Amino acid sequence: MAQITCQNLTLGYEGRAILQNLNFTVQAGDYLCVVGENGAGKSTLMRTLLHLQPPLAGAVRLGEGLSPRDIGYLPQQTLVQRDFPASVWEVVLSGCQGRVGWRPFYGRRDKALARRVLRRLEAEALAGRCYRELSGGQQQRVLLARALCAAQKVLLLDEPVSGLDPKVTAEMYRLIAELNRQDGLTIIMISHDIQAAVRYASHILHIGQPVFFGTRQEYLQSEIGRSFAEAREEAAQC
Repeated sequence: MAQITCQNLTLGYEGRAILQNLNFTVQAGDYLCVVGENGAGKSTLMRTLLHLQPPLAGAVRLGEGLSPRDIGYLPQQTLVQRDFPASVWEVVLSGCQGRVGWRPFYGRRDKALARRVLRRLEAEALAGRCYRELSGGQQQRVLLARALCAAQKVLLLDEPVSGLDPKVTAEMYRLIAELNRQDGLTIIMISHDIQAAVRYASHILHIGQPVFFGTRQEYLQSEIGRSFAEAREEAAQC
């Protein structure tokens, strides 16, 4: 079942197009990695999918039964966010805010969901700690828990392993893959890590010239996929 359909999208800002005539569909249970060069429009696409920025042309259509409240988002973390003076419990529970509506407090269901998500990510022991005192990997796990409190069906991630060491990176990728395969969440992730993209993703959207959208296997067999992977590998060895 199609959850997100992008039709003839033109993306940009201040009236200047950076990407035109983009078409792709995300089905329930897909794991889509969005790759491409810096400045190609990946983050602009993410903001458009979240309805934070309108497209210059075209449309983003949500499938039947899917609303923006069913979509969780894990953005890139800023230096200011890393020093946020709140408890882990408060940060995670704030992910339920979209469902609280006009209620002035979090209900029993919200708190039960936050506890369940913390258990799912093996982060219960962090609940009483101050967020800014955590390591980078622990903070990212907490932010993932917050996003999961919002995500009922779809999870969007923008460079979720940026700045993490290799061990923590591998653990984060494992958690995301489990959320997709075991919990059935649809994943849309921006990544510069082409090796991880072709290892975990079911589909690849390559933004650049030309644009590619297809399965992981189709991407690996395409000219753009082979050349991009080789260029990334060479850059990593330098």
